[in-house]
Amino acid sequence: MRHLIGTGLAVVVSAAIFLGGGWAYGRLFAAGLAAGHQNLSGRSFVSDSSVTIPLGVMAGVALLIGLALLIRWVSPLATGLPGLVLVASTVLYVVSPARVVRYIPLKAHNFGVGFEDLVTTGILGAAGVVLVLPLFFPSRWRRPAVDGAGGADDPIEATAVTSPSSTGLIAGMGSNTWQTLTSENPKLDEPGW
Repeated sequence: MRHLIGTGLAVVVSAAIFLGGGWAYGRLFAAGLAAGHQNLSGRSFVSDSSVTIPLGVMAGVALLIGLALLIRWVSPLATGLPGLVLVASTVLYVVSPARVVRYIPLKAHNFGVGFEDLVTTGILGAAGVVLVLPLFFPSRWRRPAVDGAGGADDPIEATAVTSPSSTGLIAGMGSNTWQTLTSENPKLDEPGW
């Protein structure tokens, strides 16, 4: 069931990357063109909604991907499947750029234009490699340990505080140690032993 939910989350992550990432990158690129690629070092972008809104959308997509990567009970399929698609699209772009551009939907909207720019710059290939990594960790495929199952994760409770005893082999060179050893094994007291 966990992997079925992970497959559903893979669709959500893919849609977030295509719609959110593509739209935001397309809007940021359009804002850069509108500014004429001038030196913008003295300009504040805090009040410019054509920059802050796409950056906020990019941050939201990154947060969604980060949570899907880091939360242990989420199946690795949630990020692995979109990652494989992104890596495959980047490899296909290297082999045949025209074929990838032809397969991108909504090319007349900011979604498609931004996604095309993300593919052609290689950003999606790098993101795809990061998204595929959880597929190679066996611990992500196993079911996480359930709390309260009475396993090794239970806290250890101290019931009584005692002082260390002076008997036994680890106790040191005290006289009690030798007395304990000789009282349990009388042959050690014999001179020939």
